[in-house]
Amino acid sequence: MEDPTKDKIQETPVLPEKSEIAAAYKELSYRRKFLETLRSTAFMLTVVAAVAVLIAVLFLPILRIYGKSMKGTLDSGDLVVSVKSNHFETGDVVAFYYNNNILVKRVIAESGDWVDMDKKGNVYVNQKKIAEPYLKEKAYGETDISFPYQVPDGRIFVMGDNRKVSIDSRNSSVGTVASEQIVGKLIFKIWPLPELGLIQ
Repeated sequence: MEDPTKDKIQETPVLPEKSEIAAAYKELSYRRKFLETLRSTAFMLTVVAAVAVLIAVLFLPILRIYGKSMKGTLDSGDLVVSVKSNHFETGDVVAFYYNNNILVKRVIAESGDWVDMDKKGNVYVNQKKIAEPYLKEKAYGETDISFPYQVPDGRIFVMGDNRKVSIDSRNSSVGTVASEQIVGKLIFKIWPLPELGLIQ
């Protein structure tokens, strides 16, 4: 039997020291702040990415080149950046919608201008021969319109740089381009990397 006279030793719980409590609280607080910062950063990155995509789609579309109509300047597989614009000059390269496709050609003349072309492939705008340093070779090409030709109001006359094969405003199947067809002006080539730079 248990000796009633024997002193009973009662165990008292060992409480953590104040420094341990403070350290645990500090670690918990740090984790909470870290998670909040992480969530905030993820949210901001998502917003920035969404805005960047929106800007790219609406104002700076990136286009991939297909076909041979601009060969020498832009080749099939090239990636280019365009900028939304409706103000063009002779020599600008533009992308436009045609039959659910996007075509890329060079601006030759604007609304009201007279375009003429001789059998050697020399191009005249308002009776002045235009300099075309971007051409590798001149050609009369696939032409079924009568020259001289006046560009209708609100339209631009375009031609590909590969004049032998390009189907463009010289042919009635494409014709001149209306402002609502324009995707944008091509300004910069981003692929392939060795050819990175402004589009001339």
